[in-house]
Amino acid sequence: MSDDLGLFDRDVDERRVVKRDNSAARKAKKRKKTVLWLVVALILAVGMGGAYYGYRELRGIGSFEDYAGAGEADAIVEVKDGDVLSIIATTLHEAGVVASPRAFTEAGLKDARATSIQPGFYLMKTKMSGANAVAKMIDSKTRVPAVQIVGGIKLADIKVGDKTVKGIYSQLADASCTEKDGVKKCLTPDEIRQTAETTDPLALGVPDWALADVKRAEPAFRLEGLIMRGVYQVKPGSSAVELIRSVVVASAQKLQSIGIPGGTVNTGFRPYQVLVMASLIEKEAIVEDFGKVSQVIYNRLKKPMPLQFDSTVNYKLNQPHIRTSDADRGAAGPYNTYISPGLPPTPIGSPSVEAVQAAIKPEPGNFEYFVKCDKKGNSCFSVDYEEHKAKDQKAQREGVY
Repeated sequence: MSDDLGLFDRDVDERRVVKRDNSAARKAKKRKKTVLWLVVALILAVGMGGAYYGYRELRGIGSFEDYAGAGEADAIVEVKDGDVLSIIATTLHEAGVVASPRAFTEAGLKDARATSIQPGFYLMKTKMSGANAVAKMIDSKTRVPAVQIVGGIKLADIKVGDKTVKGIYSQLADASCTEKDGVKKCLTPDEIRQTAETTDPLALGVPDWALADVKRAEPAFRLEGLIMRGVYQVKPGSSAVELIRSVVVASAQKLQSIGIPGGTVNTGFRPYQVLVMASLIEKEAIVEDFGKVSQVIYNRLKKPMPLQFDSTVNYKLNQPHIRTSDADRGAAGPYNTYISPGLPPTPIGSPSVEAVQAAIKPEPGNFEYFVKCDKKGNSCFSVDYEEHKAKDQKAQREGVY
């Protein structure tokens, strides 16, 4: 058959073009596979190198710096909550205690107690061997004792007969002590008190919601209640400002976590007033009665009606007694809630978590009176004065107070 139009030649050419295209595609695909395998090989090589390096670090293969002795100068280091052995090792290295983090971790792997080092401040030495550093950190005497604030404690000391109950300032002074070259150095309670009374509240860490009230308060009482019940880690050797600020800030964080200021929105009171109420609740009752005492405060303030709390009178008098005299109750003053209406100008002690929670959310009820009615500390609550008077007289006859 003739192909005058050239159709058959064109078909042949097209087949040749398609064949060339397929060949080029196969070659390109082959090149891609080669590149891909090279990338995979590279990744595996890097990964294996990293794994080997990590293995060397974990197994202690290779050398690391380490001091030889038991140490030289004093150094204070802090272990924070959640710190693992490697983080503690880095902290010690940065403080000049050990020559390298691995000097500590390698020694720590040989003593299981090193994995349970507690948060707090530790009095160490510079240039210690890793083994000596581990031995010192697991020694209970190395850890600086924490300051433990109990519910109701005041800033100032209280005399109880021939004994003295240490207030917060005295406890902070005890915790401030350091010993260098055999010489013990501490801040005094008076130094801490003067700092608390004269330093700008903002510099002391007072939270925004309390600033205005703190600035209005008498200097001696301005920080009362802002250091709530709890355990506080303080750094020995700190200045008075640093020491006070550390516990005030830590307390403000605790208060925030339990509802001050955020949870006070629907109480009808400012956050600072709720803190004042919490301190009264702490002083006036046992934990089981906190909610009802809180409701008595709410009911009396709403009426309005004087709170008539002996605890507020005794606070200004710096007395630990439960009861007050006629003369005490008759003396005018902002802390005498028999005469002065409303809440006292500041808290009267350190509140606990339970007291703060009760102040934010009182137990419902219409009672306006209460009195301690047994020797276990339980209170009896009343709606009217006649009922309260009968319970009060019964408690006195039974020698409750």
